[in-house]
Amino acid sequence: ERQGIKIVYVDATQGWEAITGVNETESVALKDYSIDMLVIAGGGSGGSYGNAGGGGAGGYRTSTAVVGVGTEITITVGDGGAGASSTVGTNGDASSFSGSGLTTISSAGGGGGGKGSAAPPGGEGLDGGSGGGGGNGYAGGASSPVTSPVQGYAGGSAVGTSGPASGAGGGGGASEVGAVGDSSSGGDGGDGIASSISGSSVTRGGGGGGGTDTTPGAGGAGGGGAASKDTGGTSGTVNTGGGGGANEHPTTSGAGGKGVVVLSMPDGNYSGTVTGSPTVATGQGAGSDTTTL
Repeated sequence: ERQGIKIVYVDATQGWEAITGVNETESVALKDYSIDMLVIAGGGSGGSYGNAGGGGAGGYRTSTAVVGVGTEITITVGDGGAGASSTVGTNGDASSFSGSGLTTISSAGGGGGGKGSAAPPGGEGLDGGSGGGGGNGYAGGASSPVTSPVQGYAGGSAVGTSGPASGAGGGGGASEVGAVGDSSSGGDGGDGIASSISGSSVTRGGGGGGGTDTTPGAGGAGGGGAASKDTGGTSGTVNTGGGGGANEHPTTSGAGGKGVVVLSMPDGNYSGTVTGSPTVATGQGAGSDTTTL
């Protein structure tokens, strides 16, 4: 293997003895390496009944962790909030990345959209990774908890207090606030963010559309569901954390889309030892990284 040694003759008893190496390969210590990650929580569902708000997208966070060889990593992927019927939408579940000696990265589930009636529970959008849209003249929910950089944006507010022309707010997205509902339409959901961590550009984290009797709001780019007048809001797209669309009449609103956690690391550092059923693709992205979803 192109290695050599230098030997000398000592005496008749000891014979030849190696005293030094030439082109020898020393043992290489196992080094720490970096993992890039995308952590998106489950989206919130849209509100239902009257001029209801769209669901907020699940929190969208990126980070890089320096990991020692042999470190066990725990991944949690949050589900989307269940569709609502004649009530406020449901928040999505959190997603997270954690491990011994590592900083835990957690994204909050998206906020549910507000109910379209002033009767309790009220019309405010719920707080979440991105806030749910406000219903029937109420404000949208906030992005909570506050992270740096932000994990999402607030839901849009609704104008007016009653009547078919009182558009509800769209759910917040990963890149922008949900649109305000106006006298002619429900607010569109806020758009998500494009990422190429999985080898090709994919937009995730769109908010759900706000409801109205006139023109329902569209879902935000990145898996947000559109609102509907009477056939049930469109659910957020699975594995994008998209918010669900609101529903005008007392039928089920769109559910939030399930979240996703994407990890990217050098091929040589991927052990192949996993539990669960992640999707694994080698040779993805710059530098022939391994990507696990």
